[in-house]
Amino acid sequence: MSGMNAVGWFDIYVEDLTRAVAFYETVFARKLEPIGDPTGESQMMSFPADMSAYGAGGALTKSAHASPGAGGTVVYFSAEDCAVEEARVTAAGGTVLRPKFSIGDYGWVTLCQDTEGNIFGISSMK
Repeated sequence: MSGMNAVGWFDIYVEDLTRAVAFYETVFARKLEPIGDPTGESQMMSFPADMSAYGAGGALTKSAHASPGAGGTVVYFSAEDCAVEEARVTAAGGTVLRPKFSIGDYGWVTLCQDTEGNIFGISSMK
């Protein structure tokens, strides 16, 4: 993996794709786009991404092969100030689990739960 980012893509599994898309579009104030699943087995809505830029792209995915749930992997979304997105979580139907807190030299984080039961983080430097 030398010279590569550790994460190349992520899927956040959901039960109700329409509800989950509305939640993430509200919290992050960005439109998600339909993306085809080459296997034809899943419905997917992609977060905006430049696959040649630093970081990873990903999608909300409805699939018979996996389901949402708390306690597994946590995806951290980048933000200018995580308090801005945190302020939208409850109104969008989610839950703020741990309000913005310091992680020292690495900035700030908030931990939230989406409408599907997935835990996710939002991180920022201010």
